[in-house]
Amino acid sequence: MRSVRMRILATLLVLGVVGVGGWQLLPSQEDAGKTIKVGTTDVITSLDPAGAYDAGSWALFNNVFQSLLAFEPGSASPVPDAAESCGFQGSDLRTYRCELREGIKFPSGREMTAEDVKYSFDRVKKINSDVGPASLLDTLKSVTTAGRAVTFHLSSPDATFPFKVATGAGAIVDHTEYPADGLRTSPGVDGTGPYELSTYTKEKKAVLSPNGDYKGAVSGSRRPIELLYYADSTKLNSAWKAKQVDVAYRQLPPKVLADLNPSDPGQRVSEADSSEVRNLYLNTRAGKPLHDTQVRQALAWLINREQLAADVYEGTVDPLYSLIPTGITGHTTSFFDDYPEPSVKKARALLEKAGVSTPVSFTYGYGEGSGSAEAEAKEIKKQLEASGLFKVTLKGYEWTKFQKQWATGKLDAYAVGWVADYPDPDTYGSPLVGTDGTMNTGYSSATVDRLIQASQQYADRSDTDQDFKRLQAAVAQDVPVIPLWQAKEYVVTSEDVGGGQYLSDGTGVFRLWRLDWI
Repeated sequence: MRSVRMRILATLLVLGVVGVGGWQLLPSQEDAGKTIKVGTTDVITSLDPAGAYDAGSWALFNNVFQSLLAFEPGSASPVPDAAESCGFQGSDLRTYRCELREGIKFPSGREMTAEDVKYSFDRVKKINSDVGPASLLDTLKSVTTAGRAVTFHLSSPDATFPFKVATGAGAIVDHTEYPADGLRTSPGVDGTGPYELSTYTKEKKAVLSPNGDYKGAVSGSRRPIELLYYADSTKLNSAWKAKQVDVAYRQLPPKVLADLNPSDPGQRVSEADSSEVRNLYLNTRAGKPLHDTQVRQALAWLINREQLAADVYEGTVDPLYSLIPTGITGHTTSFFDDYPEPSVKKARALLEKAGVSTPVSFTYGYGEGSGSAEAEAKEIKKQLEASGLFKVTLKGYEWTKFQKQWATGKLDAYAVGWVADYPDPDTYGSPLVGTDGTMNTGYSSATVDRLIQASQQYADRSDTDQDFKRLQAAVAQDVPVIPLWQAKEYVVTSEDVGGGQYLSDGTGVFRLWRLDWI
């Protein structure tokens, strides 16, 4: 989810009182146990790490589970968390070994063992949930243990494997509490992260208490946290204005974000670069209306990203012309190179060459309550239908149902945001355009798969640049996906809450432990 880590562009702190002394920046004894309320429009798909591969679920996992490794702010390499140490054995990048930290205890009081680690990785692959992270572990062949040592045996060289271990896919669960061949159905979480999940009400709230037994890489205030989930950005904004939340994150309405003013009293605003992108994915399977490459290329000639960014998002996102966003190794402008400006004439010529009848009809799916997804869908429909070449039927779905719809290949096109899993271009490769990738477009290219695998052999990740440039050139021609925009990261907090600028560095790691009272 991607130096590769995003730099902070600006942190605008608005203080209610001029000349505040340093001693006042320390929380009072009274505030030390006071809960910080964080509002978001993210959705939790599952409390089981084997059954979720989305930003909302992983934001919670970052705080209540541990992985062997973790990412520190601003770092492109993970550091030991539940592990004492980790490293590749030999130079072929096929064997990765970790030594488990001693004394880590699950909520039951049972100490974590190497067998728990093996069990956690094995069950993710065995369950292979259609909305889970199994595809992220595609190079993992087997796991063995000896004492406190855990050894991962890979099917091919994979320098990115440590990054994957540090994600939600590597969350370690108690093998006595989670079934081996199915998702856990009982409520609650049995993890060893910096927080414990005290209570959880689906689509409403998650109450987090500091885990006094935590042992790992995380350091910070770890104030009690209440995560409040809102159905859409308008409801989140209402809660923010009513002071029902102390922090608003992912995502206030674009108009509100565009109008944020550093001189407004009573709030602190953090704006940062982000590696989050949003793409339009196209179902390439035989028999589907967008199966023909020339039909997909015609679509690419009609998308006006600048208009989308300006009219729907009020300039709070940047138009994106490549699979890999700005700031990440391998970034190009492949879609701009091939489709430099909207052209009905060139789109029509492609459809005539393909021999298809116009308008081409297809269904476009989006997640309801997911930011400005509905307004975005309407704008794209308008752009495409204005050409007279396409007829678009829009269908909105509740988030978890939306995931199921695209995961089972039932949609012709669908727009989905992607928050990088780790600070490396690989996270935009295999999951998005690799054969049997997470986004399930049905796309398969021997050239793209070869470039993905070739890029994974480089221990020095800057050496992947040319492979990813060639990959993106191939994707721009095949068009299984159309990049739309790259996000900016906004965190708004009340004036008495600090640490908002550290909550996220634009890569999806959600550091609630960095929030504190001032």
